[in-house]
Amino acid sequence: MAEHSGFITLEQAVALNRIEVRELHQDYLNAGLVTLLKLLDFDKRFVRAQGVTLWDSDGYEYLDFLGGFGSLNTGHNHPHVIAAVEAVRGLPNLVQASLSPLAGALAKNLAAVAPGELKRSFFGNSGAEAVEGAIKLARIATGRPRLIYTENSFHGKTFGALSVTGRSKYQEAFRPLVSECAAVPYDDLSALEQVLHTREAAAFIVEPIQGEGGINIPSPGYLPEAKRLCAKYGTLFVADEIQTGLGRTGKMFACEHEAVEPDILCLAKSLSGGVIPIGVYMATDAAWRKAYGSIDRAQLHTSTFGGNAWACAAGIAALEVTLKEDLPRQAAEKGEYLMRRLAELKEKHPLLKDVRGRGLLIGLEFAEGKKGIAHKLSFGLLEKLSDEYLGSLVAGELLNKYRILTAYTLNNPSVIRLEPPLGVGYEQIDAAVKALAEILERNRSFLGMAASGLKITLQGRRKA
Repeated sequence: MAEHSGFITLEQAVALNRIEVRELHQDYLNAGLVTLLKLLDFDKRFVRAQGVTLWDSDGYEYLDFLGGFGSLNTGHNHPHVIAAVEAVRGLPNLVQASLSPLAGALAKNLAAVAPGELKRSFFGNSGAEAVEGAIKLARIATGRPRLIYTENSFHGKTFGALSVTGRSKYQEAFRPLVSECAAVPYDDLSALEQVLHTREAAAFIVEPIQGEGGINIPSPGYLPEAKRLCAKYGTLFVADEIQTGLGRTGKMFACEHEAVEPDILCLAKSLSGGVIPIGVYMATDAAWRKAYGSIDRAQLHTSTFGGNAWACAAGIAALEVTLKEDLPRQAAEKGEYLMRRLAELKEKHPLLKDVRGRGLLIGLEFAEGKKGIAHKLSFGLLEKLSDEYLGSLVAGELLNKYRILTAYTLNNPSVIRLEPPLGVGYEQIDAAVKALAEILERNRSFLGMAASGLKITLQGRRKA
């Protein structure tokens, strides 16, 4: 077949420059997202990555303190994970009329490290898919319709996952959503029991730490008591550990900090070391058998690419790295060090309203300020940024002046996250703290932060 006129080859695609990439996205993908990233000067062309380090097309080196929103616990392109994928590339990747040895092995390995009696796994391709499968299993296993979730939560943007995501901005345009979904305040046991006591709830889905909500940690005892209440009223307890799992918070799973044993657990992000898309929900044998334990129900929930050989090989290798390098311990120790350094900054700078987190999942909340004159001084851009992207003012300065990649949390734009690979070095942590200290020293007010951030951003845009 003759080559189609206008096609871009793989070799040509890899060689595209920043402007060419921007134009392709403007014309064929999400033009609104292009505008936002251009506004923040976040559309840099990164061409190489290893460990905690990124390099752009101009040869500049960056520290990645975003870590793929928690997808890179083992770091960029970990050699052991890459080698595992290379080792299986000659195997059939997809053979539906068969049983995959790699899927079986990964499921067994996950059962060995998972909390409580979690045993059965179902593999998909993303965190949202894991949530979809989890809430479907809860409904079929219990025979109940209702799903309970928390305000300010984030579980994904596919239809079912969106229906249990606690921010109206993402839900409104798509209503009516899945029926029989009810939100309760996070960290509020009385509100939870009030909706559980009717015995209509199939599942209560909760993040052990709210990630996109702004790195919110519940009160001690909240999760164990929530699990006890769920058991009391016959509701399945679903832990969404998509962002918190696999060592991120200083334990293999965040629910282990209080010895909570979920009925269902959702994982994704770092399950493959950030190399290949994969997600999984795990369930106890009892819950699984009630849902899919018979032949006639065995294929009620399936996924074409779920459990493919390449993804499972990456998952096996990433789990090996997590254990061999003791990444949970590293996250605990380095997180404690980073939190201590950040707390010192908070004492000195009122603009830094709060520092919170666990392990290497840390949020920095900045104090909002009044707009007024600041809106005029920022050429009209400040109002647009401060309404939805306050954290981006700090993240933009970190990226464009100090070459440190971070981002704000989706449900709380006043918070930026620090979520580096768990093997991050102490010198790299010190570099990030020093950059933050300089930004705070230079900007004693919201207005100063806005003006400084926009100045640096606009300079970067002119250079691009």
